[in-house]
Amino acid sequence: MKNKILALALLLTTFLSFGQHNKESREKITALKVAYLTQELKLNAIEAQQFWPLYHKHNEKIDNYKEKGRSKFRKLKSLDNLEEAKAKKLVYLKVSLDKKIIIEKEVFISEVSAFLSYNKIMKLYISEREFARKLMRKYGKGRKSKE
Repeated sequence: MKNKILALALLLTTFLSFGQHNKESREKITALKVAYLTQELKLNAIEAQQFWPLYHKHNEKIDNYKEKGRSKFRKLKSLDNLEEAKAKKLVYLKVSLDKKIIIEKEVFISEVSAFLSYNKIMKLYISEREFARKLMRKYGKGRKSKE
């Protein structure tokens, strides 16, 4: 029981941490990410023309799955009074959404591997992670200076 509550609390914390941005800042971050990935991947014109529509569609689907989970977890006021049946339902919802995300990633890889090398696909994943780290470092520095 304690493990289930702990897992649910961790999931809730993760989901709530992503819900703090407004639309304007998301668009700005997306533009910065596109510029960063364009530079890192060194796509030629044909690759870029095929890649970006698929990438944006893929990210939109992933974001939708994540938002479904966040919206359910936002409704929770406290884990202390959460009924076991509801906790079980939420845990399985999270697992189901994670499976859908994995399937979406597999579909994306199969689509982009038709025109991108696997080396560039790996470079994409590494570059996405590096971009997120740089963003967090920048955001963390700004936040510390405000406090």
